[in-house]
Amino acid sequence: MAAICGVTLGLLLTTTATAEPLYPRPDPDPFYAAPADLAAYQPGDVLGVRALPPLAIFPGSTVTLVKFRSTNSRGAPIAATTTVLTPFGHRPGGPLLSYQHFINGLGTECAVSHKLYSDDLNLMVTVPSLNVVLAQGWSVALPDHLGPQFALGAARLGGQIVLDGVRAVKRLPALNVQRSPAVIAGYSGGGLATAWAAALQPMYAPELKLAGAAIGGAPMNLETMAEALGLGPHPSFGIAMAAAIGLEREYPDRLPISSYLNPRGLAVADAMVNSCSNDILAAGTGGSAGEYVTSTSIFDSRDARSVVAENSLELYAGVPETPIFEWHSPDDQEIPVDAIEHTIRRWCAAGVRVQTRQVPTVEYLPTVERLPGVEHLSAAALGAPEALLWLEARVRGEPAPTNC
Repeated sequence: MAAICGVTLGLLLTTTATAEPLYPRPDPDPFYAAPADLAAYQPGDVLGVRALPPLAIFPGSTVTLVKFRSTNSRGAPIAATTTVLTPFGHRPGGPLLSYQHFINGLGTECAVSHKLYSDDLNLMVTVPSLNVVLAQGWSVALPDHLGPQFALGAARLGGQIVLDGVRAVKRLPALNVQRSPAVIAGYSGGGLATAWAAALQPMYAPELKLAGAAIGGAPMNLETMAEALGLGPHPSFGIAMAAAIGLEREYPDRLPISSYLNPRGLAVADAMVNSCSNDILAAGTGGSAGEYVTSTSIFDSRDARSVVAENSLELYAGVPETPIFEWHSPDDQEIPVDAIEHTIRRWCAAGVRVQTRQVPTVEYLPTVERLPGVEHLSAAALGAPEALLWLEARVRGEPAPTNC
């Protein structure tokens, strides 16, 4: 979710018209459907378990799909899913990592649990790192953290799904992680879901103890991003428009944006509504919010701003209890770096043990002080090795370092 919500406010207009949100097609697999008695379950309760075929990209690991009860942004129950990789020879109590992949998608086929069985190159970025921890005996959970409606942009929702996914995995005796130290990690949109999970845990899941959270390239303030990108064309406009569609799905009463798209905007939205990253970017090529709406009276909608603010972690008063490792490129042009730094300073002031890194630095490239212009996705790979070492130290119970 590299350019999440970039021009979202440009599509959230002040008017009283209504229309149905652009929801995705339901997943044709009935396993993903919520049970009729969903409200009878508590957050994190297991709703279903399915053994999946082995994956060549994770040799030797068994694959289990877990459906569990979570909560949406309005406090209502939802069914969510996470895919658990259990390494060969797994020992009970081995560490558990919940890894939140970045998912720039609006369709149910974009779920990580589906994409694992495709040739999606975006997933391949993280496969080497995950194989490192699997080889060390860790279990890995890969949640579908956008939720059943694929509400791209609804970052707080993602944090709740992450926490409930860890709860569910720990409640399944067959997975042998009930007493395992648990850590969470992710980059970009996955980093944002991870950050929200860390910040929400003291309130949302106080019984769930996390040994640490590694957060990379997370867009901590969606409001700032929206204001910076505005109404004009932008290379990542497709993702920004997709985030606006996703937020409408999660907040249909407060963000009825579908009513205010002109015919060109509706055509683009229809092309995106069940699409994943590459098709979304292609559909939005050369577009802008100003061209696709019937009004440009942006930034006046209190409802629009309040929803974007609710999903901006920089503005959330709560702080994590778990130690944090955070990394980003200081030259990242896709996310507001100032928002990351402000959030980290606030967490440090509250006593959170934070270790933050700008990449690349002398630790990575001893022959240079810093390379300029490191873009968003390159920073993911540059920071991953130290993030893994940091996570390994946390599950060993070593005191967390800090450079606050």
